[in-house]
Amino acid sequence: MTHFVDDLLAVARSAPDLVALRWFGGRDGGRVREEVTFGSLAERVERTASGLRAQGMEPGDRVLFSIRPRPEGVVLCLAVLRAGGAVVFVDPGSTPELFAARIAAAKPRWAATEALLYAASSGPLRGVARSRGLLLPDYGRLPVRHLYTGAWLPGVPRGARRVTSLGRVAPGSGRASATGAGAPGVTGEADREALVVFTSGTTSDPKAVVHTARTLGGMLGLFARVGDLKPAQRAHTDQMFLGLPAIMAGGTWEIPAKAPKDAPEAFARGVAGADSSFLVPADVTALLDVLETRSRAGGTTPAEGPAVLAVGAAPVTVALLERGRRVLPGTRWLAVYGATEILPAAVTDADEKIAAAAEGDLVGHPLDGTGVRIDPEAASDPEAAAGADGADGAGEPAGGDGERVVGELVLTGPSLMAGYLSDLDAGGPRAVEHRTGDLAYRDVEGRIVLVGRNRDMIIRGTVNIYPGLFEPRLRDLPGVADAVMVGVPVPDGDERVVLVVTAEGGTRTTGTPEIRATTELTRSVADQVGRVVDHGALPDLVVEASHLPLAGRSRKPDRRALVSLVSPVTGTVRA
Repeated sequence: MTHFVDDLLAVARSAPDLVALRWFGGRDGGRVREEVTFGSLAERVERTASGLRAQGMEPGDRVLFSIRPRPEGVVLCLAVLRAGGAVVFVDPGSTPELFAARIAAAKPRWAATEALLYAASSGPLRGVARSRGLLLPDYGRLPVRHLYTGAWLPGVPRGARRVTSLGRVAPGSGRASATGAGAPGVTGEADREALVVFTSGTTSDPKAVVHTARTLGGMLGLFARVGDLKPAQRAHTDQMFLGLPAIMAGGTWEIPAKAPKDAPEAFARGVAGADSSFLVPADVTALLDVLETRSRAGGTTPAEGPAVLAVGAAPVTVALLERGRRVLPGTRWLAVYGATEILPAAVTDADEKIAAAAEGDLVGHPLDGTGVRIDPEAASDPEAAAGADGADGAGEPAGGDGERVVGELVLTGPSLMAGYLSDLDAGGPRAVEHRTGDLAYRDVEGRIVLVGRNRDMIIRGTVNIYPGLFEPRLRDLPGVADAVMVGVPVPDGDERVVLVVTAEGGTRTTGTPEIRATTELTRSVADQVGRVVDHGALPDLVVEASHLPLAGRSRKPDRRALVSLVSPVTGTVRA
């Protein structure tokens, strides 16, 4: 198997004059700021890879990457992989303690960052960032080799190299390393680490998913099939999951000036008439809000969107797809299921998912090469599995035995991660499957239908939050007797994180719990929660309950009941 970057560069050289990247900008985000042809893309990637090697990059080097989608960042990302390095994504908005723990776990030798981020984290703009609640880590002090994009700004560390200057090195002129990486090319290194993504965990145990060039290539290939990508098509998205497959298919990746949720008007103009796009549910909501506002202001014709719009990276609800079909009836809506560990795994279109809503959460047929196993022994809470989301565990047989087999969904496939960073760095074996934590069954057509969760996990945005990691610390806060974190679903598929606490000395244990949003205890906990909960898991709201509802033989907190109880307090209507 060749390295997917080799495949991409081969496509680029076969059609050098076609546009590979188109980046939008300007005040309203509607102006084409830069276009990069396939020929220029291939040359820039090769030159930048040679420049990286000339600066001392070795195969296996990890590069902390904090650059927004734009041509300069795309070129650098591909060049790092071309030079044998690995890209490490770490959220700079996490707490300084968690950021430091993730850096210690990843052990990067390089950092690639926008000059503006250096200025905001260690330069004259640091005060402005802090006044807006951004406690950014001091990038300039990281003991690594520094690369930056954009014009130099105060705060960029001495000795940092501007990414564009790396491209002045002729391909093949990089110095030879001890491992023979002096000339361009990474063919034959498909099992080398290529991508590291931190997904969850605590400061003491940060959790990161590792993909190799092989599994990342498998991921891009599957997304190409999801979007039915073809030469000369336009893919308008800020997500590399669709952007890179688009150019590998010979199409144009159009990159919006800002994330869709930050500039929905500009995105709505740019995506109109595109062949495909990929959005997370929160971005879809922002797009539909703009289009509906425009329609109410006097629009007489249906809004125009892309031919195909894939939605994923978080749960996709029927309510969101129904709204999407109503606002953009000419668009084919797809719901993509998967996880950072294996993405994508299954896909279904809006019509199919909506029609099957009564049976559970249909996520569709598994994609080519994806193996599916239902493990009934792993269903740790049979009471939660039975009847969850409308499925009762009985009905049409999955295996012809007269009963539906419900259990934890276990997946394998070409995009399965190599493993978790801590395990692999400790010399552990590579992953052979991924236990999703979702309870599911296969219907008579072989489609995957989710019926609940096997783990108490909350998904907010694209972050997985495990309450069990934080609840013991929360129970130790002054005045708190018990603490439970729950996710309250909202119509676009996201979840609001609500922390439910009870007070020490409370005596009520029966009846329907009373929920209050503003008490002396909730104010006290809200002031202290940042000390014991990681930034990505901070609750959106803290409420006090007179007591916790219990369920099951084990008499554990009934999280499902709590969600129903706190929904009115949060102003959220369950999807």
